[in-house]
Amino acid sequence: MFIPLIRKRRSIRRFLNKEVEAEKIDQLVEAALRSPSSRGLNPWQFIIVTERDLLKKLSKAKKHGSSFLNNAPLGVAVCADPEKSDVWIEDASITATYIQLAAESLGLGSCWVQIRDRIHDKSNTAEEYVSGLLNIPGNLRIESVIAIGYPDEEKPPHSREELQYEKVHLNLYGRLYGK
Repeated sequence: MFIPLIRKRRSIRRFLNKEVEAEKIDQLVEAALRSPSSRGLNPWQFIIVTERDLLKKLSKAKKHGSSFLNNAPLGVAVCADPEKSDVWIEDASITATYIQLAAESLGLGSCWVQIRDRIHDKSNTAEEYVSGLLNIPGNLRIESVIAIGYPDEEKPPHSREELQYEKVHLNLYGRLYGK
């Protein structure tokens, strides 16, 4: 069931005006909490955002690539404590991917909004902006915010021919896999 799921998953940026049910949010949270973490350190924390006003403000986190949060009924801020793990970025990225795959399995669409190392405006980073909005303590870093909701757009799956097999090598670099 996993391969069909990843074959059809696409980034969704337009959402229906329909709330995500509490049971589905619970399942997304469970997926996040079950994600693998280096050495089992689990440095991540999550802020589940359902308030429309907050989502509208989050949609302004950066100049490009966050505006679709304005019409998402749900956002999940993925944070982590760098003091707990030297690979907090990887752990936060893995759990964000788990959230997106769980959303797809529940009939929801999603899209990653990169926050870490992005600019909000001339005087603030996107992390500073989001931290202020969501009252995130200073010891946590924000990797991303995942926009989630019922899709209001359909995107065809990427075809197998579009996959970049030329980037896959067998045993040694330069020996193309499958050739």
